[in-house]
Amino acid sequence: MQAILEIRHLKTLVALREAGSLLRAATLLNLTQSALSHQLRQLEDHHGSALFERKSQPVRFTPAGDRLLKLADIVLPHIDGAARDLVRMAQGTAGQLRIAVECHTCFDWLMPAMDVFRSRWPEVELDIVSGFHADPVGLLYGHRADIAIVAEIDPDETVDYHPLFSFEIVALLAHDHPLAGRDYLVAADFATDTLITYPVPDDMLDVVRQVMKPAGVQAERRTTELTVAMLQLVASRRGIATLPVWAAQNYLKRDYVLARPITSQGLTGRLYAACLPELSARPYLADFVRTTRESCYVSLEGVALL
Repeated sequence: MQAILEIRHLKTLVALREAGSLLRAATLLNLTQSALSHQLRQLEDHHGSALFERKSQPVRFTPAGDRLLKLADIVLPHIDGAARDLVRMAQGTAGQLRIAVECHTCFDWLMPAMDVFRSRWPEVELDIVSGFHADPVGLLYGHRADIAIVAEIDPDETVDYHPLFSFEIVALLAHDHPLAGRDYLVAADFATDTLITYPVPDDMLDVVRQVMKPAGVQAERRTTELTVAMLQLVASRRGIATLPVWAAQNYLKRDYVLARPITSQGLTGRLYAACLPELSARPYLADFVRTTRESCYVSLEGVALL
């Protein structure tokens, strides 16, 4: 019997394990769910054995599926490592990746992504440009950073934007807040309370830029550098905060505060990695973008790939 097991099959099984469902695995692999299902069905038919339980949530693998996953865990790192070694042989090993951010909550996902990247490219000097930056793209032009993590694409900037992911932003309220009974908040609701934020300009806040400003609504602002301080103020009825779901998840699981959608359609934030065009072709930069997208998609609540 001719074997049909291919590298893409192993990558598919790993994606299914990491994503937890067919739909999320298909998104991770940039396939349709039907194409992914067809690929898995062909593999199962060839080997005469189911690889996972169809109705389990999260997905549970059969002994046959587990056996192939063990193979994938051995083979795929060697393949990826060999591909990186070939790049090093062709282009050299020296490099640096200095990252500038404009969002305080970026560190919640950036540090784990950096850890994964560091293990893959140990010879690349990886660093975060110290401090919060209201204009991280400006650091690219001054050659003080190699990547800037930004929330919007500016067509007037001569940089390349690499999509990372989108995420849901929710309003955080005290349990006894007058708005706690609402299904969702609207722009006018923020005018009646204090908006607790990080110390950033108004135009860098999604809730202001996308919701309040178009409605002509202003709110009193109170700022803090620390997420935990922000949530303490919310719990004490000092105001309303807005955060990505993943940034507030630990507090929500402990029932410390309540979360409500912002507008009936919800509020979506987006993040991009910006770099100068001449840097986009660097293999380790492209791998950093891919690593960040994949690790955040499988580990953060409320995240979708752009």
